[in-house]
Amino acid sequence: MPELPEVEVTRLSFAERIAGAHIEQVRMGKPLRWPLGCAPAELVGRQVQAVRRRGKYLLLDLDRGLLLLHLGMSGSLSFAPSQPPPGTHDHFDLVTSRGVLRLNDPRRFGAVVHVEEEQAPGAVKLLGALGVEPLDDGFDPQAFHAGLRRRKAPIKQVLLAGDVVVGVGNIYASEALFLAGIRPTLSAARISRPRALKLHAAIRDVLARAVAQGGSTLRDFSNAHGESGYFQLEAMVYGRAAQPCRVCGTTVRVIRQGQRATFYCPSCQKA
Repeated sequence: MPELPEVEVTRLSFAERIAGAHIEQVRMGKPLRWPLGCAPAELVGRQVQAVRRRGKYLLLDLDRGLLLLHLGMSGSLSFAPSQPPPGTHDHFDLVTSRGVLRLNDPRRFGAVVHVEEEQAPGAVKLLGALGVEPLDDGFDPQAFHAGLRRRKAPIKQVLLAGDVVVGVGNIYASEALFLAGIRPTLSAARISRPRALKLHAAIRDVLARAVAQGGSTLRDFSNAHGESGYFQLEAMVYGRAAQPCRVCGTTVRVIRQGQRATFYCPSCQKA
């Protein structure tokens, strides 16, 4: 599943190129996770002003309204002056004066939703419960610790929930917890202030490095240029079950938490 770094890398790969473009046509393929929310023809003539990100959602600001895009489990966006005829898994084309933005999504868990404003009920339903952005200045370490103190669930699960801090998905939660030396099964409420501050710094560090590396390509992720990411090559624990820890040599373990694989070093992450 594309996580925050992959979504941010995707945004950076086409945001400047599509800004200022006028929508000339909207082509829809098979139904996605949610309906578009308007007739495709209603978007023709509108101008794309900017592309933002909120958690794992991309927000295309139009001169009237906005489009919320989610890549789901297997989606990817491409942006080019022209695109070949839509294939089986191409479910949305935004044809603009500067190129065609295409959503390819084999599993169709992605979405493109139109809302009139960010405060509209449809947008609030999708974005309203999201926590603070981890790469923004508003990600305050003291507030982060206070948020953890209110949660008794395992820290890995709290990070994935997205209400304390948004976008720390499965790959990067495992990596940040390793960097902070925290066992993923530890109750979030039991994490001391110094350890919470260390985890706060680790989250920012891991996500920033992942964005700089173009995200992680585990299966078929690529940005809007068609380029793969390389963060997975420097992962300390994720995907490295039964291999030696890069720091201490102890065998990396994998467990299941909430149907997701969690990787950790039992020596470097004792508690």
